[in-house]
Amino acid sequence: MSYHGSARKFLESASIDVGDTVRVEKPDVTYEGMVLDRADDADDRHIVLKLKNGYNIGVEISDAKIELIERGSEPKIELPPVDVSEDPNLPDVSIISTGGTVASIIDYRTGAVHPAFTADDLLRANPELLDMANIRGKAVLNILSENMKPEYWVETARAVYREIDAGADGVVVAHGTDTMHYTSAALSFMLKTPVPVVLTGAQRSSDRPSSDASLNIQCSVRAATSDIAEVTVCMHATMDDLTCHLHRGVKVRKMHTSRRDTFRSINALPLAEVTPGDIKILDADYRKRGSAELELHDRVEERVALIKSYPGMSPDIIEWHLERGYKGLVMEGTGLGHCPDTLIPVLREAHDMGVPVAMTSQCLNGRVNMNVYSTGRRLLQAGVIPCADMLPEVAYVKMCWVLGQTSEPGRVREMMMDNIAGEIKDRTSIAYFRGLIR
Repeated sequence: MSYHGSARKFLESASIDVGDTVRVEKPDVTYEGMVLDRADDADDRHIVLKLKNGYNIGVEISDAKIELIERGSEPKIELPPVDVSEDPNLPDVSIISTGGTVASIIDYRTGAVHPAFTADDLLRANPELLDMANIRGKAVLNILSENMKPEYWVETARAVYREIDAGADGVVVAHGTDTMHYTSAALSFMLKTPVPVVLTGAQRSSDRPSSDASLNIQCSVRAATSDIAEVTVCMHATMDDLTCHLHRGVKVRKMHTSRRDTFRSINALPLAEVTPGDIKILDADYRKRGSAELELHDRVEERVALIKSYPGMSPDIIEWHLERGYKGLVMEGTGLGHCPDTLIPVLREAHDMGVPVAMTSQCLNGRVNMNVYSTGRRLLQAGVIPCADMLPEVAYVKMCWVLGQTSEPGRVREMMMDNIAGEIKDRTSIAYFRGLIR
């Protein structure tokens, strides 16, 4: 085990090892749980227990007593086999796993959650899916989503393309939540699809009683059998285990670190409300199943930066990116699409160098309008591209994708301002902003 110093002596005094179930008594509280290991650089004043409710806690040991309840070992997860014989009356849905909490299990050596389940494992853990569709599953990646990068978007898009080309009636992509809205945007631009492509994840792993994994995956398979042939994100609609919302892949954002209903449509309504047994359409403006031919446009330019504007920001930051050969910049500006006046000369320099600069807003809701104030007008004169109501993350992904299709400045500008995958709405409604408040 990795415990050291006082913590190691505390455990060894009762001949306790990682995996053992123990009782720890303190003056005002008693805990029972499994001893989990800690990182090598952790302090020696605490031990970590996994409680019966699935949560991990750290216990300060200076005034504690410990008692062995049961000698243990690393648990092995053995899921029962599932009959996967195909039903000709059901649609065929492919589940592609890229990793993340929805495809994760607990690592009992450290107490951390790691991507470990393949898509087949998801099926065995959710046999209800077999009543909805014939399921094909495969793991394409096995990463936590903070490690996602553009080349993995390409790999995922190609995997989705292959499944659809092989006859899938819908595809579900299991993905970590932290960067799922980046990947949903990337797939929206890379793929023209005649069938639904649904990304889903989980805020809480399957070993926790409050896990959202099961409902999310069931609703996602239901959405994959629907008529909504777009790239979407399907996650909890509320904190309760009742319904999920289906969000357009270029209009969705993770809005809370831990809530199960963290994903919200921004500057748009969700496309639908989904339960495992039904779909209620909320916005009928979507591409219908079979209305497009399958296409893949998977070239991307990785040397694009998303830069946040802030008070006192130095032009050196822009110059640094230009000196290092970045091919495109997306500014997350203030208000209607502004940044400090001191940045305007270097942004004009970027434009003159053939490096496109696009402007979004940190406000998220609403839209960029750079004609209202003098700063915005000067930015437009410097060649900065206004991004309407696009989310900053979506504009960044779109810039990566657009520069993969063309490097001609005029064409880049046209494509960034063109509504390619539903990322730009003609009008902004207060209903979209109010819809965030429940």
